[in-house]
Amino acid sequence: MLEGLPPNNAAHMMQLVCDEPQARAIADLIVEMFDPSEAAASAFEIEENTTDWKSGGWIVEAYFGSEPDEDYVRSLVENVAGKEAAAAVEFSLVAEKDWIASSLEGLVPVRAGRFLVHGSHDRGKAALNDVALEIEAALAFGTGHHGTTRGCLLMLDWILKRRRPQRVLDVGTGTGVLALAAARVLHQPVIAGDIDPISVEATRANAALNGAKPWIEAFTARGVMHPALRNSGPYDLIFANILARPLRQMAPEIAQVAARNGDIILSGLLAPDVPGVLSSFEAQGFHLARRIDLEGWATLLMRQGGAKPIKRPYVRNSHWPP
Repeated sequence: MLEGLPPNNAAHMMQLVCDEPQARAIADLIVEMFDPSEAAASAFEIEENTTDWKSGGWIVEAYFGSEPDEDYVRSLVENVAGKEAAAAVEFSLVAEKDWIASSLEGLVPVRAGRFLVHGSHDRGKAALNDVALEIEAALAFGTGHHGTTRGCLLMLDWILKRRRPQRVLDVGTGTGVLALAAARVLHQPVIAGDIDPISVEATRANAALNGAKPWIEAFTARGVMHPALRNSGPYDLIFANILARPLRQMAPEIAQVAARNGDIILSGLLAPDVPGVLSSFEAQGFHLARRIDLEGWATLLMRQGGAKPIKRPYVRNSHWPP
């Protein structure tokens, strides 16, 4: 499943069936070589008994906001998987897709601690003590069904049992689900930013829909150092649920706007991405305080200070908590 993107105007797609190491390596390379606002890539296993593909294995998909240079993309694939794989790459056109509406079809509400994320078709199913977050269909990403978003919500729930943050920043907000969760519980200012104007509009609409409009301000912003985000800091809680490369690049900026003793929740990371992201934030004086792994994706809680031994920093059960 795609995370952090995909480009809302994605009309071009690349597909390749290959083995797992090749699929993951190609997806990682495409993410590294293209701007996050221009392309997204994903690698996943082909389900058994599927009629869509003649052979089993894995598939790597990439979506592009504009027509890609096919020769360049094939050269990237060749560098990782060889000439035969490069020749087997298929390019196609896809219709503009409402990613949230598509992802909500047939999905039940998703629980993450006290939070229950649902679509309009499941309105009214929340229990009395749930913090219900209704996500309206829009051309942006983030419904709570993905392991990264749910990991962030679980991490937020864990933090809220210990303290109440006063000022919150959500970097790469998507539909604003993380900003909404914080605002609904804390009733404190939450600043949300995204490079995609459609995501910003979706966040504002969802804030109004969920009664969180008084506390959420959303801005079209590339990076943390946009004045609207920077000048509202420092923040004692920061979400950054994006991708590994921008997280590594933005580590100094995020550190600059983090309050002393604040929490930074990072996600959008596959297991191989974690060491590089940890190194980038450790260089800024942060250490790993907790980690949650869900559906192959890692969510990290970073805090200021040198590396310290932490009790139970890892949570590796995809069904945690019940």
